[in-house]
Amino acid sequence: MTEFERHTSALLEKIRQNAPLIHNITNWVVMNSSANILLALGASPVMAHSPQEVEEMTGMAGALVLNIGTLQADWVETMILAGRTANQRGIPVVLDPVGAGATALRTASVKKIMQACSVAVVRGNVSEILAIGSSAVKTKGVDSALGMSDAIVDAARQMALDHRCIIAVSGAQDCITDGQRVFRVHNGQALMTKVTGGGCGLSAVTAAFCAVADGDYAAATTAAFAFYGLCADMAIRTSDKPGSFFVAFLDCLYSAGADEIRKYLKVSGNG
Repeated sequence: MTEFERHTSALLEKIRQNAPLIHNITNWVVMNSSANILLALGASPVMAHSPQEVEEMTGMAGALVLNIGTLQADWVETMILAGRTANQRGIPVVLDPVGAGATALRTASVKKIMQACSVAVVRGNVSEILAIGSSAVKTKGVDSALGMSDAIVDAARQMALDHRCIIAVSGAQDCITDGQRVFRVHNGQALMTKVTGGGCGLSAVTAAFCAVADGDYAAATTAAFAFYGLCADMAIRTSDKPGSFFVAFLDCLYSAGADEIRKYLKVSGNG
């Protein structure tokens, strides 16, 4: 086993032993799938978005996910309340800027959240990530039409430095950077894009890995991406059709462990 494979295995074991509570303020479309993904992984999901309880709920959590998929203005204020509570208690915040760049409201809401509270990880596709820093980027729905070029990696590194957070970019090849180090993950299947909530589930899994990390959120995020992707690599052997693929994927999240990580993890970079 490589050092990174051992690190990934250790984080996964901590999740399964400790079942960290992951507080998701997420969209209506993916609440069920994200909860099932976290349960299969070994974490404990909770979906709570009432402003009367989010601060209390966040205070009990190991990590917080903020996902703007089905955006409502009052939810942004609720996310900020939860984010500030997480900051006060040293709880990592994972922000999923779903559809940023598609509308002015989405882009402005993401920027407002990032200005109001400290985010540990921003996880999105290429166009969503770039939209946060450039008004010239136009997002088509929640999909990315842009590839992972060197220029995009450089832009992600600069964003990580500017915002003092981890920028995690999903694509055919994933890129995770803290501004200094750049990790690339080569696991994953295109069929994941045919299942609603695949990216949102990855944000939830990223939060679970960060919840048990030692503070190195770049390495934890990379481990989350790689494990999530290798489970897809395993699931595709069972089914190449979306419905049954997702069932097989959940089963792999539940059953895969150190042996599978040693055999199938595909990570490169200067970490």
